[in-house]
Amino acid sequence: MTGERKQKSHTGNILDTIFPPRYDFENMITGQAEQTLAGVRALVDWLENHAGEEPVLLGRIEVEVDALRYDMEDKLKDAFSTPFDRQDIYRLSRQMDYILNFASETAQEMHVFEVEPDRPIFDMATALLRGTEEIASGVRLMGSDPESVRKSIREAREAIHTLDTTYIYAMKELFRSGNAIDALKRREIYHHLRDTGRALRGTVDILHQAVVGIDLMRK
Repeated sequence: MTGERKQKSHTGNILDTIFPPRYDFENMITGQAEQTLAGVRALVDWLENHAGEEPVLLGRIEVEVDALRYDMEDKLKDAFSTPFDRQDIYRLSRQMDYILNFASETAQEMHVFEVEPDRPIFDMATALLRGTEEIASGVRLMGSDPESVRKSIREAREAIHTLDTTYIYAMKELFRSGNAIDALKRREIYHHLRDTGRALRGTVDILHQAVVGIDLMRK
């Protein structure tokens, strides 16, 4: 009996080497999307209620998401198979991280530069939140409801368009400002918020590619 157990253990070790353990990448990427959404919600809440304070919660979420992403990247190297293209998983994860990075940097700069939120900042952050909600919903449904994912992609693109339009008109008004120092500070904040929109656009594009790839795999 002891010999049989040793033989099974030895065989199991060989199989583990040839076929590394399966990881739940769908759950991992969904978790990152949900935490990214939590970070953007924290940004909007900070703008509405705590803009004079240091954005501690947003910074904490950013660190936690980095840990999730690094863990998933390590597992991607070991995994024998993935639910969809591993490059899409990596790129989607990395691009979502940019959303959170830019959101955190926006809040940090506002705090350090002592910039009070104005209507364009609120409107761009709200559009970012709407788009990130659609991303989180789309990532959650990637493996089960491609049509709903496409709807989320369309809604996210509309939010990005709103953010871009708000940025353009905000800059127009800023150029008319008589306070050069305040204008320079706000220009930095507006640019960072537009960067979050660009990161969101990149995420939407990768999500779209991933869904198309999943459809092709099923045919």
